[in-house]
Amino acid sequence: MQACVLHAAQDLRIETREVPPLAPQEVRIRVRAGGICGSDLHYFFHGRVGDFVIREPLVPGHEFAGEVAEVGSAVQRLAPGMRVCVNPARNCGGCPRCREGRPNLCERVFFMGSASKFPHMHGGFAEYTTVAEGQCFPVDAELPFAEMAMAEPLSVALHAAHRAGNLMGQKVLVTGAGPIGQLVMLAARRGGAAHLAITDMIDPPLAAARGMGADASFNVAGGTAALQDAAAAIGGYDVVFEASGASAGLNAGLMAVRAGGIVVQVGSLPGGETPVMANRIMAREIDLRGAFRFGEVFGDAVTCLEKRLIDIRPLLTAKFPMDQASAAFAAARDRAQNLKVVIEF
Repeated sequence: MQACVLHAAQDLRIETREVPPLAPQEVRIRVRAGGICGSDLHYFFHGRVGDFVIREPLVPGHEFAGEVAEVGSAVQRLAPGMRVCVNPARNCGGCPRCREGRPNLCERVFFMGSASKFPHMHGGFAEYTTVAEGQCFPVDAELPFAEMAMAEPLSVALHAAHRAGNLMGQKVLVTGAGPIGQLVMLAARRGGAAHLAITDMIDPPLAAARGMGADASFNVAGGTAALQDAAAAIGGYDVVFEASGASAGLNAGLMAVRAGGIVVQVGSLPGGETPVMANRIMAREIDLRGAFRFGEVFGDAVTCLEKRLIDIRPLLTAKFPMDQASAAFAAARDRAQNLKVVIEF
């Protein structure tokens, strides 16, 4: 089979590899589409994501979908030809976090397309990959593969919305209008948010957000004065989702949220010390919550896609064939032109 293999920063090669072996409880997937995530971009351009450094050739990709090509002898609910979204996380099920119903915090998780462990955990940017039966979620044959590949990032957004609690009638701010920020905004609207505002440092993603239902948008490249004035005029936002992955975005959110409000950190902040307005958290009793990957919501995301309860189509801005994977990564980095870039296999 052909696979995208990342050897180091900006060294992505299309290589011939052996098709992965198939265990009795596993499913071989013929991958058809994979979305490029922010972590994939970090691996491609920097050779690392925070403390996770590429130390051996890595097949990236954790947002993907395809068709069942073959099933192991112990597989019961899947058959060749089925179209499936693939949950990239395989959790142990036995550690304390798994047992308390928080599998995204699993101590022994196998997460595809990640260099967090050695040997690395290969992802789905290849013609074929092998996964456990429980990672597969069958999908209506009418849904395009590119849309199916959005199940994973939509799961991240749904999990973030769940971490905020009841959003019905709430005034919500999202800092960062990248794909995850846009999906969080859509999830918050689905959860009943009454007012949605979003920030970014360039105009094109803000225009896209307004097209998808944002009530207000703020370009904060020159400062946050307009945002803070808007927050003051409504008595502060009830909930802030920080999706920019920048400490400035977090602090802007802490300034804009009301006393007693909730801030959910969704974006991955840079490594090392991050300056945070801790006294403001204390004095205004702000709840600061983390949202890491996703818990038991992947099936919910698939349902939302199947029934178009959340319409992600405006986010799909470019598609590339596998042999142009490096160009796809370059396009995904251009936030003025693209939101979500998909590689087709």
